[in-house]
Amino acid sequence: MSTSIQQLRTLLERELGRVVIGAGSTVDALLIALIARGHVLVQGAPGLGKTLLAKALARSLGGEFKRIQGTTDLMPSDIIGVHVFDEARREFVFRPGPIFADVVLVDEINRAGPKTQSALLEAMEERQVSVERCVWQLPPDFLVLATQNPREFEGTFPLPESQLDRFMLRVEIAYPSRAAESEILARYGAVLATAHGALDSVALIDRGLLGRARDEVDRLYVADALSGYVLDLTRASREHPRVALGLSTRGALALLKAARISAALRGAEFVTPDDVKQVAPWVMGHRLLLTPEAALEGMRDAEVVTGLLDSTQVPR
Repeated sequence: MSTSIQQLRTLLERELGRVVIGAGSTVDALLIALIARGHVLVQGAPGLGKTLLAKALARSLGGEFKRIQGTTDLMPSDIIGVHVFDEARREFVFRPGPIFADVVLVDEINRAGPKTQSALLEAMEERQVSVERCVWQLPPDFLVLATQNPREFEGTFPLPESQLDRFMLRVEIAYPSRAAESEILARYGAVLATAHGALDSVALIDRGLLGRARDEVDRLYVADALSGYVLDLTRASREHPRVALGLSTRGALALLKAARISAALRGAEFVTPDDVKQVAPWVMGHRLLLTPEAALEGMRDAEVVTGLLDSTQVPR
């Protein structure tokens, strides 16, 4: 008999699969972030369905979807909102920005300036927005999906470490397999066929199932040795000679939470080091700031994560 979290994954795979083909492990990453109330940074080349994936997720959850396009002239008020004068009421009223949605897609986030990027910090961490000494609460399952092209640097700004650390996971969307791409051509190759037009076929998922899945995850047993393994990986990342800034305490918590959810997805009753290894590339890579020497040598953060997993002793 499948658990609530496994049922949720089956439903999510089915509904997202109605419009997105070949999502693969990306669905698991989205599910982990959804259950843990985290946020996801999506990297990949243009035209691979990142926007479609975010819209389909919002529709399956029954939530409101908003999109923010990162540009150099984007201002914080374009994200948060602004006070405007209401002639009828003879007073200033707050007009909420696109951040007030259940699922927010920030497309090409690294094209927005650092000042604008910082407008997301409070919302991502505290699920609230402060404007003119007033605090506005965001939806309880508020989720940010941000995209960036890691191979295009002209006109972009690097994301500050404080913002990278607020993304629970970073996933890479690669080019689809030949079979998946062949199915995409067959389904959407007609002149009048569009993938976004197929969103109407996505059905609503029972939100009560999400709450039950979270309860199941919290009941999983985590041994002291497993927590020690997470701490060992955290410490090793801080002491690595090619890393200038290692995993934060927030990152260690994210690693443990993601491992718990990964264990629940396979129907386990306790978390193992293999669960930590499964999610470590998603959780750790974007949080590691490499030294200038490592960057000049062409080293990637994924290589560092692999080395940390290989060199850190696994508890029995």
